[in-house]
Amino acid sequence: MMECVILAAGEGTRMRPLTAERPKVMLPLANRPMLEHLVRAVTEAGITAITLVVGYGEREVREWFGDGSRLGVTIRYVVQRRQLGTADALRATKGLVTGRFLMLNGDMIVDAADLADLCTREAPCMGVYESDHPQDYGVVTIEGDLITGLEEKSRQPKSRMINAGVYLFDPEIYKRLEGVPLSGRGEYELTDALADYIAEGRLSAYRLSTWMDVGAPWDLLDASATLLSRMKPACEGTVEDGVVIHGKLVLGKNSVVKAGTYIEGDCIVGEGCTIGPHAYIRGSTAIGDGCHIGHAVEVKNSIVFAGTKIPHFNYIGDSIIGSQCNFGAGTKVANLRHDHGNISINGRSTGRRKFGAIIGDHVLFGINCSVNVGSVIGSYSLIGPHSLVEGTLKDRTVIR
Repeated sequence: MMECVILAAGEGTRMRPLTAERPKVMLPLANRPMLEHLVRAVTEAGITAITLVVGYGEREVREWFGDGSRLGVTIRYVVQRRQLGTADALRATKGLVTGRFLMLNGDMIVDAADLADLCTREAPCMGVYESDHPQDYGVVTIEGDLITGLEEKSRQPKSRMINAGVYLFDPEIYKRLEGVPLSGRGEYELTDALADYIAEGRLSAYRLSTWMDVGAPWDLLDASATLLSRMKPACEGTVEDGVVIHGKLVLGKNSVVKAGTYIEGDCIVGEGCTIGPHAYIRGSTAIGDGCHIGHAVEVKNSIVFAGTKIPHFNYIGDSIIGSQCNFGAGTKVANLRHDHGNISINGRSTGRRKFGAIIGDHVLFGINCSVNVGSVIGSYSLIGPHSLVEGTLKDRTVIR
């Protein structure tokens, strides 16, 4: 029986402040944890036994997935107490996996069909993908179907094919892991074990048809849009007369969309939400459980976590909003520079001409606040009325 190991132990420091109260793999995409989309893909590929390597935020992972029966799979857990790299994480599963198995990084979107096809190949095999930004990943060179080279994050990559963090192994990999040294980063790197296979001419490549890395906060928006585009319209709530819908809407139980609301694009609304009256939701937008998007509010191409209130005369564009936030009347988030250049956060380009803000959990805004493009607001911050917010604010910042 084919099994799967998913590495899900990391915090995801680049995702802060969104990971202050949850691990990276539990960040919501289309109102499900990122990891659940991966587990569902594995299950659809015909695999019914999964080992999750957990660490940071393990309680949240265990509480959500349990034994896996809700998703039609058997899940067991291995704890990586200290995050000492991918080789160390995989080594923690030694003795639990006895046959051929898939190994996946937990922070990506991949198709079930690719996983099913990969399972038919000979181990060892690496999933590769042609990227527009190969300098951000481990770059592979390929001759025929064999990987002949692997170079980590080269400034001048030799190809556009990257290591996608998708592998097919057999138990021999555990012997290879025994000799992996501690790297200069203070981690045990799986790529060191792969180098031995490459030197022996044994590591084959599998070209993935679809793959998305979710390594930075703005990647959440791209991944969300992809997942929302695949969903089918569904309504378990109430849509009042006078609502206009151009696109696909998934509406959860006990939610209501009030008269005068206009929805276009792909939108999912969780359970127990109130939308409108006279709200405007467009682009690819995900609104979590228990949210209130009120009168004359526009939400465009954003992710709003559970329990957040955006009640009147607000604009939210191309942003990620944490849980249990509250926006005062008239507070708005900008999403476009006057020079139309790409927006950067802490010196790192998002690659996006339009991007708003990353707002942590439990942030409270007074009335008529303005949040500038590329702002990051830490969790539990308090922003007083008429404030202008820009740059990065630490958790529990108070602006009066």
